[in-house]
Amino acid sequence: MERAFVLLAAYIIDLVVGDPRWLTHPVVYMGRAIKWLENNIRHAFPKEEQLRRAGIFLPILLVGGSFLFVWLLLKALALIHPWLAFVVEAWLISTTIATKGLAQAGREIYQLLQQGDLEGARRALSMVVGRDTQFLNEREVSRGAVETVAENIVDAILSPLFYAALGGAPLAMAYRAANTLDSMVGYKNDKYRNLGWASARFDDLANYIPARLAAIVLTGVSWIMRYNSRGCRDMIRRDARLHPSPNSGFTEAGVAGALEIQLGGLNYYQGIPSKRAKLGDPVRPIEPEDIRRTISLMHGTAFFFLLFSLLAVLFVSLLT
Repeated sequence: MERAFVLLAAYIIDLVVGDPRWLTHPVVYMGRAIKWLENNIRHAFPKEEQLRRAGIFLPILLVGGSFLFVWLLLKALALIHPWLAFVVEAWLISTTIATKGLAQAGREIYQLLQQGDLEGARRALSMVVGRDTQFLNEREVSRGAVETVAENIVDAILSPLFYAALGGAPLAMAYRAANTLDSMVGYKNDKYRNLGWASARFDDLANYIPARLAAIVLTGVSWIMRYNSRGCRDMIRRDARLHPSPNSGFTEAGVAGALEIQLGGLNYYQGIPSKRAKLGDPVRPIEPEDIRRTISLMHGTAFFFLLFSLLAVLFVSLLT
């Protein structure tokens, strides 16, 4: 019962408060820890062939360390007062969720496009994507925003909720550590191909089940919100596997099918072209309004996923 209340409180905190700038986010400390671990591992294993074996220590140390630290912290706080542990756990879980932040980022781009400020929209998009944005037209800016919101439904919202439901703040924070590792070292370039392979694989594994649950919930939400639920389902079945990520394609293809648009295509990264598989059928061209629609789908999917998680937690508590 307590787990369900903590989960609900964390979700509400994120929706209302989000990540205030005056409060240092736990991910900042994770980032510092990752850089420290990377420097020490590279110093201890200077040869590239050694780094592949040493790379496994990054997820073990950071993910395991995050879980243990939060678990010990909550145990210590519970000795002082149970309510103190409850409040801190709810806040910690809320920091692993980014519903408000993701919606704000998408909404800012949408509003700038509505105002005719294409240059401002390009700059706002550049804050949340890695691709070059300085020459994008309105349609490509809209595509970038839709893809960002859709892709992050899993790793920024549903996966943290999933692990919080299973193991509270310790497991949710362990997941966030795995996701942060992937975003920092999980690249297939010369610098991180050997050191970061284990972190990238671990993140893929962590998101495997939540991404597939997201596909089910997103399809249902598409029907409830009167989007094309059959298109959502069909595009997930047909195109999700085309995405470079084994998990992100489920929500991107689902959103494309629900909105009857096509995502993917040609992007540029530091001037270098990169062609990504196209997801969905171009029944109609992408427009700025699709950003708002995607945010609505994100909120609906998050809400129903939370509802099912709460019911599952309550059901298990009744059995035990």
